[in-house]
Amino acid sequence: MRIRGFLIIIFLAVCGLLFAGDYATFQNLGFSADSRYFMFGQYGADEESALPYAEIFVVDVAANRFVPGGVEEAAYDNPIQPGVDGRGALFNLLTDSVELKKRWRIDHTLTGRLVYILLDGAQPKSQLEFRDFQDKKKYRITLVQSARGSGTEVSSSFHLVITVEGESGSFATHTVGLPDYWRKGVRSYKIKQVLLAPDERSVVMVIEREEQDSSGVNIRYMVETIRP
Repeated sequence: MRIRGFLIIIFLAVCGLLFAGDYATFQNLGFSADSRYFMFGQYGADEESALPYAEIFVVDVAANRFVPGGVEEAAYDNPIQPGVDGRGALFNLLTDSVELKKRWRIDHTLTGRLVYILLDGAQPKSQLEFRDFQDKKKYRITLVQSARGSGTEVSSSFHLVITVEGESGSFATHTVGLPDYWRKGVRSYKIKQVLLAPDERSVVMVIEREEQDSSGVNIRYMVETIRP
């Protein structure tokens, strides 16, 4: 009986670890063939109910904003089990969002080229510098962020300054984001990924957003885009 009770305690502790914190997972869902539109998603499970959820977004890359009707979201009634991450919610939502995919001509196989990724556990940087040897360009991305308040009353703002140096030594600087827009409940931002679109010109920066609410810390994703 002691062994059985001990195993039950371990099982409950593991479940608590699996369901503690609402940490969404980012998913690259592809570009249109002309790189004008980008689709991405995120999925996870509510930390209290363990019910899975998913969201899908389509972004106009040149405008750096969602296309009309470009946001789909859903939550489902079957709690996820230990060892499962809730991606089934994303699969269901993709099935229900076929018209969105067709309307913006998204091809799930056109995921672009990853030129930077922040590995799990690595220290995030406020400034990135890296060279794309295939395209022979050098990138510098500076994340500028501010926060005010604390706990559930926190709010923050951010923007990105992107400098692209060409092979000939030419420079182009772009600023994206809303430095004067304060997002309630957001504590901080990290650059999680940088992608080059299939046209090898447009750039997508995946931003990890750390949020605070009464239940704890949540992780969500957003993107900023430029199309020179």
